[in-house]
Amino acid sequence: MEYIKRNIEEYVRRCDKTFKCILVTGARQTGKSTMLKKLFSERKHVSFDDPFIEEQARENPATFLELNRPPVLLDEVQRVTSLFRYIKLICDGREDRGLFCLSGSQPFELMRDVSESLSGRACIIELAGLSLREIMGDSFNKPFLPTLEYAMERRGSAKRPENIWEIIHRGSYPELQNPEVDWGTFYAGYVKTYLERDVRSLSAVHSLDDFRKFMVAAASRTGQMLNYANIADEIGRDQTTVKNWISVLEASGIVYLLEPYTSSALKRAIKTPKLYFRDTGLAAYLTRWLTPETLAVGAMSGAFFETFVVSEILKSYSNCGMDYRYSAFYYRGKDKKLRNGEWSESEIDLIIEEGGVLYPVEIKRSASVSADETSAFTVLDRIEGKKRGTGGVVCMCPEVGALRDNVLQIPVWYV
Repeated sequence: MEYIKRNIEEYVRRCDKTFKCILVTGARQTGKSTMLKKLFSERKHVSFDDPFIEEQARENPATFLELNRPPVLLDEVQRVTSLFRYIKLICDGREDRGLFCLSGSQPFELMRDVSESLSGRACIIELAGLSLREIMGDSFNKPFLPTLEYAMERRGSAKRPENIWEIIHRGSYPELQNPEVDWGTFYAGYVKTYLERDVRSLSAVHSLDDFRKFMVAAASRTGQMLNYANIADEIGRDQTTVKNWISVLEASGIVYLLEPYTSSALKRAIKTPKLYFRDTGLAAYLTRWLTPETLAVGAMSGAFFETFVVSEILKSYSNCGMDYRYSAFYYRGKDKKLRNGEWSESEIDLIIEEGGVLYPVEIKRSASVSADETSAFTVLDRIEGKKRGTGGVVCMCPEVGALRDNVLQIPVWYV
């Protein structure tokens, strides 16, 4: 299959020229090794998937690095994290940049060992699955904002897919862009590999069958506020176990927890994070939505559409090298007092903060939306020191349009 150009490539090259070491992380099968080999084809490539090479590096790290001098590309480094202290010595002894390109799945001890051994020496880069832009061959690479300026610039390259639900259902892993790859077979192998290689390595997970049930329970709640007790009751485990297992999914790039926006002005805001699967295809496989058609009309279509849009927006930031963790939130709270003295609940699906400005976003799977669906946006006006920017409703509408003076409707393929 032909290589699909990644929008993050420019940022990776820039980091390689700035740092002595770069580490590309992310979930399995997101294309880390393929991208690095494409970008740095002139460098020697060593993969620790080879048991013989892994043993060499583990038993004789100094000799291994002498035989594989930088600049070098080392793949699947989570298998030999003990090598990091020797990489550190080499980095400290040289002034040139771009010495080591490392790649590895993100989970567990990898990030801890990098922070301990290569702090200040390595640039950590997160590679997500393919974005809609990349799938459509669109090189536009600016972070999403629900503003007229963004929409006008985006209009020049945005490509409308024939069937967005086929893309949502198929998922974002590069291998699945080959139509000859069977969807069910791929995800069955993916889950099996993830459980046996990543999850089995954790002493906290004693039963892979229980963890598989937990993954299904979590996938059925994508786009919802995280309720540990509810999941624990469903799978018959305690809440502490569920919290630990959610951390495993998060650390290994399977899910993302969107934090609530909190402010002293929003006293009745709910402070529970929302759970999103990073890959909608994997979530569809786990919850047994076996075709795009059934997913599009099913009970979870709204949750899957929201999951897809949130994931795409986050990719638009990470592909520019921007950390979205401190600028993307959601809001839910009881902010309006009714005549009977009770408080009504409202929600904003996504809030993007940039330069002291809060940009509210609603996500609707329908093609027709109204300004009334954005009434919760005004709650942001209470926050001192912040300004409410233009809001948007990302939906299936055919074109950008104004719902009111400061609220736009935005087609999903503009994200």
